Amino acid sequence: MIIKSDIDACKAKLEKLIGKKVRLTSNGGRKRLIVYEGIVESCYPHVFTVRCARSDESEEIVSYSYIDVLTRVVRIQIEAKTAQEIAG
Repeated sequence: MIIKSDIDACKAKLEKLIGKKVRLTSNGGRKRLIVYEGIVESCYPHVFTVRCARSDESEEIVSYSYIDVLTRVVRIQIEAKTAQEIAG
C-alpha cells in the first residue's frame, strides 16, 4: 500500500533531478518496452515531466505520476555522473 509520505519522498528525490539527464523505461504491452532519454523538466503535485529529444530533431515532453515510479510501471535510470552528485 502506498501512503502519502512515500509519494512525498519520491517527489523530493525527483525534484533533486530537475535539469539532470535520466532514462525512463516503461512497459508498452506485448513484450514491448518504451524507452525515453531526456532531462527532468518539472515536478508538479501529482506528476513530473521529462523533455526528450526525438530522432527528427524535435522535442517531446512525457509525463508520469509518482505512483508510476513507486509501483515500477516506469523505471528511472540516472546518468552515472548525476548519481554521484546526489550521493555526495
